[in-house]
Amino acid sequence: MLDSHNTSSFYMYSHQEFLKQGEPTSARCDELESLMKRGCDAARIENPHGGQRILKNKAVTNRKKGAEKLRPEDITQIQPQKLSLNLRSGEPQNIKLRFKRAEDYPIDLYYLMDLSYSMKDDLENVKNLGTSLMKEMSKITSDFRIGFGSFVEKTVMPYISTTPAKLLNPCTGDQNCTSPFSYKNVLKLTSNGHQFNSLVGKQQISGNLDSPEGGFDAIMQVAVCGEHIGWRNVTRLLVFSTDAGFHFAGDGKLGGIVLPNDGRCHLENNMYTMSHYYDYPSIAHLVQKLSENNIQTIFAVTEEFQPVYKELKNLIPKSAVGTLSANSSNVINLIVDAYNSLSSEVILENSKLPEGVTITYQSHCKNGVVNEGESGRKCSNISIGDEVSFNINITAQGCPKQGKPESIKIKPLGFTEEVEILLNFICECDCHKQGIKNSDMCHNGNGTFECGACRCNKGRVGRQCECRKDEVSTEDLDKNCRKDNGTDICSNNGECVCGTCECKKRDNPEERYSGKFCECDNFNCDRSNNKLCGGHGRCECRVCICDANYTGSACDCSLDTSTCLASNKQICNGRGNCECGTCRCTDPKFQGPTCEICPTCPGVCTEHKSCVQCRAFGTGEKKDTCERDCSYFNLIKVKDRDKLPQPVQCPAGPDIIPIVAGVVTGIVLIGLALLLIWKLLMIIHDRREFAKFEKEKMNANGTSTLFKSALIIMSDNAHFKSVLRGDTAGKNRVFSCTCQYLDFGLFGFS
Repeated sequence: MLDSHNTSSFYMYSHQEFLKQGEPTSARCDELESLMKRGCDAARIENPHGGQRILKNKAVTNRKKGAEKLRPEDITQIQPQKLSLNLRSGEPQNIKLRFKRAEDYPIDLYYLMDLSYSMKDDLENVKNLGTSLMKEMSKITSDFRIGFGSFVEKTVMPYISTTPAKLLNPCTGDQNCTSPFSYKNVLKLTSNGHQFNSLVGKQQISGNLDSPEGGFDAIMQVAVCGEHIGWRNVTRLLVFSTDAGFHFAGDGKLGGIVLPNDGRCHLENNMYTMSHYYDYPSIAHLVQKLSENNIQTIFAVTEEFQPVYKELKNLIPKSAVGTLSANSSNVINLIVDAYNSLSSEVILENSKLPEGVTITYQSHCKNGVVNEGESGRKCSNISIGDEVSFNINITAQGCPKQGKPESIKIKPLGFTEEVEILLNFICECDCHKQGIKNSDMCHNGNGTFECGACRCNKGRVGRQCECRKDEVSTEDLDKNCRKDNGTDICSNNGECVCGTCECKKRDNPEERYSGKFCECDNFNCDRSNNKLCGGHGRCECRVCICDANYTGSACDCSLDTSTCLASNKQICNGRGNCECGTCRCTDPKFQGPTCEICPTCPGVCTEHKSCVQCRAFGTGEKKDTCERDCSYFNLIKVKDRDKLPQPVQCPAGPDIIPIVAGVVTGIVLIGLALLLIWKLLMIIHDRREFAKFEKEKMNANGTSTLFKSALIIMSDNAHFKSVLRGDTAGKNRVFSCTCQYLDFGLFGFS
């Protein structure tokens, strides 16, 4: 079986002798390059590919208005309609869908109106809506039907008053209103506009207590009660008209209603009968049901509630919001504009995908516009007769657990047409089909020999199916799985099956354990530059096997000597050895990357003196061996010394005096600057202290009125008491001063 984790780049080798000792059967699946390196015969490598077949491919309808009338089921806007895909894990299958907006396409429109008291003036204008709207919509389609429904609120407290009188007439004063109700299907979809006017004209306003209305209950019933409403498989429009907000899931608790909305039809005699039993639906629940029934919603609401319904529109695909005038006089234009906006956009959606299957979209819209990602699901500004296309990639990331075929559906939102795609998963190679049942290769016929390995019969295990399941864990067999009589079974990297180690699989399919005791692996070798075997070899049983021109435990030592060549084309200038692409100088006098630098060597003239003497003048120490020892350079004779070629001069050293002078000058200037800053701070500080002193001096001279009349007692306690008693005899003992604090506080006397 193909490994469900492997991608389409993995192949299977079906030769019997392929697996190494301890390797699991899944090791047969690998990349083509890896299998070839291991000596696989190309003829035995299997690589099945996916494919596709178109099962239904009816062409899109090219129809003009006024032509022969077609039944809705005979009109095609999306092509093809049914396909079958064979999916290989990791290998995408691309399909192309065409969509063409058909001309004169039938339309069903259901008008759902709030009949609470605040909509009284709106009802008068809607009473003539049938014939007027039929006339306007005839410009778009020759097949148009219209229906009508109304809603108010749940018929329990606190949404309505349940007193007997209010149940009969919920309005105040002399207003004659009908009894409150949740939802009423007044008129099934019809092509008779006069019948619409007649029935709507008989409707009466009702009333309720709270401001939000029960419109969500009504929308749910309109969506799921297809037979009662009369929906056809055509464009379905729901116009929701109100001047108030809405209740949603959870609000029913106010009336003691806790059961969630069940999303089913509960119409009896065209009345919703379970409003007191089920809570309001949630927004998500409405989205699901509207989408399932291909209904596009137009919210016709007053200016006050535009922000609320625009937020709701963002949550409901293929919906629009229009501003309803105070008396609904603009409702026809609102509906036409909203329809044109909705029908000019096509958005693809798919049903729930099977586990492990992904899907991506790319749209090719008008004027060469190409969109990808989430935007790849849609095209905008599509006019009648325009054609757009979608490229869709479907990929399986593995095989389903059961391996059974699955199906998904893709459809444009708001349209009844859909594309059905059957998914078949390639989970086995062709060699599985050629298996030999009860083969002698599998221990006396205890398995099926396929793809070079045994698939054991029920109750048998082992590579050759040589053991029964009840024999697998015996102590005698486990001994065969312990290396050197140790305690670890299969080196803790596998399981002992039938006395033979079967090594564990790694999450990374490129990493594997092997060996009789699973003691080997191909991922625990030495590393260099954070790469296994330096990126220049392969790891076998925790030892690097290096590529050509590399050596070392981590294959990080290059045998290439080009980086060691000196300027004279000698390796390391003939004065060292090239090791791992770097020179190691053997002559201690020489250094540098190619052993060409010699700081202590004599000058050029001294080094070549004897050769110059013998070649120029026939003298010197080497005059007898001149031709043999001194032919390694070119000799140029000149008449004048000035014409000698000048060697490259070494750069002059830096001039020390200017550097020292600059440093000293800088230090002096910095010191002066610091002194000036310090002097400035001291001046500021002194001026502040002087100002403070002047202020205190003025206060001491009596210029302050704060303590002008302050007196202090300078006598003993007895005299102090006499002053407190008003004894004037003590006045001579009291004098004025600036201020003074005594233990008993500050006192003044007059």
